[in-house]
Amino acid sequence: MNKKLFVVVAEVAVAFWLAPSACAWGCKGHQTVALIAEKHLTPEARQLVEKLLGENPIDPTLKRWCGNATPDLMVDASTWPDDVRNERHNGPWHYIDIPRGTHKGSLEEYCGRDGCVTRTIDEQRAILKDQSADPVKRAEAIRYLIHFAGDMHQPLHLINNGDNGGNCVPVKYLHHEPLPNPPHPEREDYSPNLHQIWDTEIVERDMEGSNPRRYADELDEKFRAQSASWEAAGIHLESWAWEVHERAETEVYDAFSERIAAEPDVKPKSCSDNHHIGKRLFEKHLTVDETYQNRAAKAVELGLAEGGVRLAMILKDAAKTNP
Repeated sequence: MNKKLFVVVAEVAVAFWLAPSACAWGCKGHQTVALIAEKHLTPEARQLVEKLLGENPIDPTLKRWCGNATPDLMVDASTWPDDVRNERHNGPWHYIDIPRGTHKGSLEEYCGRDGCVTRTIDEQRAILKDQSADPVKRAEAIRYLIHFAGDMHQPLHLINNGDNGGNCVPVKYLHHEPLPNPPHPEREDYSPNLHQIWDTEIVERDMEGSNPRRYADELDEKFRAQSASWEAAGIHLESWAWEVHERAETEVYDAFSERIAAEPDVKPKSCSDNHHIGKRLFEKHLTVDETYQNRAAKAVELGLAEGGVRLAMILKDAAKTNP
């Protein structure tokens, strides 16, 4: 690879990792959420989903981050919003920046003018329920809902600690030391970082080489008793968001043996902002060891299971308006 091309590729990689919305659960996590949801759909909801997705397919020329299309329409749809995020400039739809240390209340003040995950789910639900809406838009609404139900159960998508969704928190993950991301060390971003490991590494290590379908089977069985209570509680996006925000406080930040202080409610453009937060946290030498991994895996499993069951609730509710 020539030097110029390397620089371009590296810059794209850096930009990707710095985005708080970068893939959320990663490919396997989002696919797992979709597969769990499938198990809880009514025949009416399944028919609605399959008809809209089947008759309005994804552009076959679209570059797919998670590889080629899969025959399972919901699984294939689960990662599409990350594929189109940059071209549609809707990154803020994937998360909501609730400041660390904040407790119950309205989320509206934390949802920026470009939107956030809770507002977007509401908007896409309305499109899906509207039988007079463009079928292409309704199919896209399903894809967004599948993805965002997963996103809003990834703890680092529901909290802000002045660290770009954890992307500016360098961590040693097991035996992997954090290293600067090329080609601009002055940006002070590192890999592994906290967002990165919660997106993919913790999930995939918990899967132990399994595949999303088998993992979904295991989680659905593990949380079978809780699933009934989740459904009985109904659809309450703000309550779900606060639950996940609290999980981010306790299971992401407070789980370290080294205390991570609450930062100002700022949104850095790079990890050199917010008084060099990337460098400051690098110097803390934070470590995600086996103890942290095992505790985090339990939170990940709960989030994926909740995301799947609650996604099914949203789709079943939409199907009720489409007899």
